[in-house]
Amino acid sequence: MEKIKADLLIENAVELITCVSAPNDSLGKIVNGAVAIAGDRIVAVGPRDAITLSVDLSTADVVDASGKIVAPGFVDCHTHLVFGRSRVKEYALKMTHSVADIETSGLKTGIPASIEMTRAATEDDLFSSAMDRLDRMLQYGTTTVESKSGYGISWPAELKMLRVNQRLDQAQPLDVVSTFLGAHDFPPEINRNNPEQRAAYIRELTQEMIPRVAEKNLAEFCDIYCDVGYYTAKESATVLKGGMKHGLAPRIHTDAYANIGGSSLAAELSAVSADHLNYTSREEMQAMAEAGVVGVVLPALDFAVAHPDCCAARPMIEAGMTLALGTNLNPGNWTESMQLVMQIACRNHGMSPEEAILAATTGAARVLRREKQIGCLAPGFLADIQLWDLPGFEHVIYRIGNNATCLVIKNGKIVMRGKTV
Repeated sequence: MEKIKADLLIENAVELITCVSAPNDSLGKIVNGAVAIAGDRIVAVGPRDAITLSVDLSTADVVDASGKIVAPGFVDCHTHLVFGRSRVKEYALKMTHSVADIETSGLKTGIPASIEMTRAATEDDLFSSAMDRLDRMLQYGTTTVESKSGYGISWPAELKMLRVNQRLDQAQPLDVVSTFLGAHDFPPEINRNNPEQRAAYIRELTQEMIPRVAEKNLAEFCDIYCDVGYYTAKESATVLKGGMKHGLAPRIHTDAYANIGGSSLAAELSAVSADHLNYTSREEMQAMAEAGVVGVVLPALDFAVAHPDCCAARPMIEAGMTLALGTNLNPGNWTESMQLVMQIACRNHGMSPEEAILAATTGAARVLRREKQIGCLAPGFLADIQLWDLPGFEHVIYRIGNNATCLVIKNGKIVMRGKTV
């Protein structure tokens, strides 16, 4: 039998974190392991001597991972990557002032402020600023990023954001997965307290925007913000079903500040994910687990807004839910590091280091419906890999604020190399 010829070999790892569950080891760790890569795929994982039985390593480039941890690239499954300018003044003032006081001074806050700034930005401006953020995310070990629209809330502005997502996906190494979030808020031009105007915008979403998004292949998912002050559960059902009709898989922001039925809707629709989940009941957790809905926990957002009731991961895990982590990178929560997200998840949200790593890799890959392609170190998976300059995997959540990533491989190619490799 002819051996597979490898192009790249990673060897001598202190630990390989395969994220392929094994008995008594949810991370599937391999001590002093190796990974062989041919083209853009992993072809073998295990001890080097075992790999040589089926793989020809004679001409492979070699990465010596001595003293390093090898892990899958992070999958960031919830971001608002594309936006116009920062909200740094708002964020800084919130340290000592209320939102009411800030708005009295004339400074717009929250999503409406970002809508105004994003509408005013050119497509090239949005592309350039998002490219900078993606570069830093890569430095922290992220290899796949989901990017939502939702700061346009009009067809021209939403289209502009979705076009930027397409350009970003083609212009740099990371994969950018696009989500349509035209229901992030209501347009500032309408009165959100007027039922007729709300209904008119929902018709625009379902009868005009969503069909155009699907026709132009601009997104894979349709998302909505179901919470007090935003969309009701009934309105959310209308929008998400409209997306499903046109092939856009449903996702939902819900239970962030109140429970108005969004998690129950997620279970009813077998949504891909339900995100935030600060006020989700145990009954809803059980229903979502049975429906296969992934719970996306956003620790950096809870930290950034000083949330009074951080999302509790342990009850969801006990209910049998698969969990994922996301940075929720946005102008009010400028977080680019999945390592920091894992650190907060363990300290403030009740996750173990192993659970946090799996949520940032395999769990997040499932949210993006790529769990058979990314998030694991296993034969047949894309070679999206990172090396950590750490003596053991627990250090990734122990060294707070540290960037452990010293090398990143995307689709079998080295795309970032630090000083220690």
